Amino acid sequence: MKVLTANRLTDGEAVWYSPDGWSRLFDDVEIARDDAAESRLASIGALAYANNEVVDVNLIDVTEVHGKPQATRLRERIRADGPTIDYVGKPTI
Repeated sequence: MKVLTANRLTDGEAVWYSPDGWSRLFDDVEIARDDAAESRLASIGALAYANNEVVDVNLIDVTEVHGKPQATRLRERIRADGPTIDYVGKPTI
């Protein structure tokens, strides 16, 4: 299973592709469960990159834990959940 992630070009925020478009909320992601869905998401990411909406477009691996998506790599979990420590200046979601 994979999801599409990127950084929004206007402010650098990590975003994930959802059925309603790009979202800051990881729980909203659209999950690709087969090769055709992965190809579709990759095409969406390539188009968004070409239109200067996002940068650093990637399909990442996810699993489902209690019915919710969870990134398999620690780096992506930190991008989804925010810093591992409190830090002044960035509001949490």
